[in-house]
Amino acid sequence: MASSGGLLGTIIALVVTCFTGYFIFKKYKAQAVLICGGFVMMAIALMMGLGPLLPAKETTGNLWFDMFRFVDVLANTRTGSLGLMIMVCAGFAKYMNVIGASEAMVEVAAKPLHLIRSPYVVLGAGFLIGQCLHPFIPSASGFGLLLMVTMYPLYISLGVSRTTATAVIATNGCLDLGPSSGNTILAAKYSGLTPVDYFVSYQLPVAIAISLVMVVAHYFVGQYFDKKRKLGLLPDGETVVETTAKEGKSVPKFYAILPAVPVILVLLFGFFKVGGIKMGINVALYIGFAVALLCEFIRSRNLKAVFSSMQGFFDGMGVQFATVVTLIIAGETFAKGLQQLGAIDYLIGLAENAGFGTTAMILVMCTIIGTATIVMGSGNAPFFAFSAFAPNVANKVGIEAVNMLLPMQLTAGIFRSTSPIAAVVVAVSGVAGVSPFEVVKQTAIPLILGAITIQVMTFLMF
Repeated sequence: MASSGGLLGTIIALVVTCFTGYFIFKKYKAQAVLICGGFVMMAIALMMGLGPLLPAKETTGNLWFDMFRFVDVLANTRTGSLGLMIMVCAGFAKYMNVIGASEAMVEVAAKPLHLIRSPYVVLGAGFLIGQCLHPFIPSASGFGLLLMVTMYPLYISLGVSRTTATAVIATNGCLDLGPSSGNTILAAKYSGLTPVDYFVSYQLPVAIAISLVMVVAHYFVGQYFDKKRKLGLLPDGETVVETTAKEGKSVPKFYAILPAVPVILVLLFGFFKVGGIKMGINVALYIGFAVALLCEFIRSRNLKAVFSSMQGFFDGMGVQFATVVTLIIAGETFAKGLQQLGAIDYLIGLAENAGFGTTAMILVMCTIIGTATIVMGSGNAPFFAFSAFAPNVANKVGIEAVNMLLPMQLTAGIFRSTSPIAAVVVAVSGVAGVSPFEVVKQTAIPLILGAITIQVMTFLMF
């Protein structure tokens, strides 16, 4: 543990953090910015004599080379277990897209909505369906685009404005639910839990409460904004875009169940231990992948084509390593710089001296995460950067790490959809031909209510 840099170290950390947020906001590559920010803070800490970066058994023997050795140790640790799990999850999700199973799942789930004629009831029901489907399709932007070609035309046909329909879709992936989410996997690791236990016992009860609050909010907020648009008091965008169903391969309707196979397996055997069988997420994903391959062979009778389609799984793994896994490493490098300067210990000390209790400390950490998420337009980058501190902060205020990590993780997802530069907001707004800034004006109220619900549920549960 580095010696505390006190007020000076905290000021330096704050300045570096502000520059980091600015560069990410300006669309500089997040991984590069975070690693550079972490190295700058480590270098300053070394010049201030705030202690070594690594324990004696891992050091290179040179304090400056140890910055690179730290990244090497981190990469070896994260890639071996956590990184592999995230990559396999992504590979499976990618393969579900390749064979059309993800689209089949959304289409089947959306069919009952055609029976409802009330536009804003359909909006609310669509939001709830989205929350149920998102754990099986973990990419927020990918899921949002899928909804734009399935749910969006239905909303528009019932008379809902383009901005309102887009706002609901932009928030459908806001909670990062499910054991296959990168944030969930990281939060579970720091909590000392399996992703399945974290999802079922902690994440799911809070997510249900948040979803119910937000669906009511969307119902009333959608009506309010659309009434103002009909009166000409609000714009509904400048570009008219006709959204039609995506031309994709025709697949059997039972393909809709394929994305859910791994989750069903991990719940049966990983959580409930049916038949005494123990199963982790990776094994369940491999089995789900094998089932999908078999279905593809039965459907196409073309072994060569089926084997070729497997590349989609490996491509998904590679893309996730290049994005999420490297972002975790970059985020933790940045966190190490903050820690080395003593900024986190100093702020925690201030909070403790100010008499902050458990609830206040959780609120402070969530505020930091939420603000960084809006500025960066990413839920992953700030969570990966600050989640490493959660176990230490939780220990100092006398609570379990999960009590701190759960609200932080959900807050990161919530506030991502309030940022006009978030990938999911930009993507769905572009398809609808509306302004991302108009969309986030409408997502703000439901999401703020969702964030408040996180704090209330955290207080009630813990």
